[in-house]
Amino acid sequence: MTVQQTAGPDPYFPANGDARYRVHRYELALDYRPGPNRLSGTARINAIAGRAPLAEFQLNLADFKIGRVRVDGRQPQYTHRGGRLRLRPAKPLRAGTAFTVEVHWSGNPSPVPSPWGGIGWEELTDGALVASQPVGAPSWYPCNDRPADKASYHLSVTTPSSYAVVAGGRLLTRTTRASTTTWVYEQAAPTSSYLVGLSIGKYETVLLGDPGLGGVPQHGHIPAQLLPEFSRDFARQPAMMELFQELFGPYPFDEYAVVVTEEDLDVPVEAQGLSLFGANHVDGARSSERLVAHELAHQWFGNSVSIADWRHIWLNEGFAKYAEWLWSERSGGRTAHQLAAAAHRFLSSLPQDLRLADPGRKSMFDDRLYERGGLTVHAVRCALGDIAFFRMLRAWAGLNRNGSVTTTTFTAHAARFTTEPLDDLFDAWVHGAALPPMPSAESGTAV
Repeated sequence: MTVQQTAGPDPYFPANGDARYRVHRYELALDYRPGPNRLSGTARINAIAGRAPLAEFQLNLADFKIGRVRVDGRQPQYTHRGGRLRLRPAKPLRAGTAFTVEVHWSGNPSPVPSPWGGIGWEELTDGALVASQPVGAPSWYPCNDRPADKASYHLSVTTPSSYAVVAGGRLLTRTTRASTTTWVYEQAAPTSSYLVGLSIGKYETVLLGDPGLGGVPQHGHIPAQLLPEFSRDFARQPAMMELFQELFGPYPFDEYAVVVTEEDLDVPVEAQGLSLFGANHVDGARSSERLVAHELAHQWFGNSVSIADWRHIWLNEGFAKYAEWLWSERSGGRTAHQLAAAAHRFLSSLPQDLRLADPGRKSMFDDRLYERGGLTVHAVRCALGDIAFFRMLRAWAGLNRNGSVTTTTFTAHAARFTTEPLDDLFDAWVHGAALPPMPSAESGTAV
């Protein structure tokens, strides 16, 4: 497993996260009332100080009322302003020591502002959902909000019994008392804070396919009126799961769930073990099937193999984009090379001022990053040849499972699968801005 954490603040979001310590477990107990959109919560955070003593440290948390706060059972000094909860323990924490933080908070959750509008906790007409990429996690719980700081999660959510709660991970218990039900989920695999998914709504639950012995349980949670369309639109997801396990290696988590909300979403949102789709992505005609493949592929690329900081987002989106093309190729649609050529034509008509290796915060979610990222993966495939390329892909997902990676990690990894240097390829596709020529499907001197 490769874990590469940045030594300082994330260059795109310096106010988020604290590199001076790392969290290894969050235990969150939430009570949510959809009518008044009222959330109260308790967090128990188990963390480890870094290489220097911690006289003070910070968590990210939006504008909630703070109740009890403890560090190792003792009350610290703290301030809470601008989305930062700064804590000064009664005694500095020794380097490398384990410590526990307890925070109680309450209020009306709402999306936090970002360059892309409000993100995070979103109140729906009848329920709520969380879509946190990249910095929306503090909209609903206190966290060390940096993608490389991955932890396990125990999540307990109490809400009126007419609502279902869906979270990434395994449902341990569901307990009804009077008019409320408490849902308890465990996500044992290390998870980035922005990838903790949650949806609260009135859903029907269906099993997607028969996982069989050793298979991956896949469930859909959808409004009852959308069931007929959903049944067609997601019918091939079990086949996608089978293909991606063949190409990328074993599915990295215990289960996979998809949620469809009653409302439209601009784009689907992946969380760890969970993807969220809008009603507009379900039409009974498989119009959004490429997005079904894209979100599933993120479970390997982006979730299990995470980025050390947001400069490297092309490693998430480029591989998920390429997975769309692989699914098309293997399910009777256009080949990956044909789709790559279409992407190349699209990019050639647009400004060529984006560098994958460091796109800048404003261009993190630019369509060009997705398309050029997919093209870059295709260029590597063309250079290596299929046998070495798919060996490389499986090894990338396997060696870095539960870890954090950078562009440099990937370029060094890919180079091990060919006798020819790949420096010029990566200089052109990843570090350069000008669009290189369309890669040839016939090139490749692989080992």
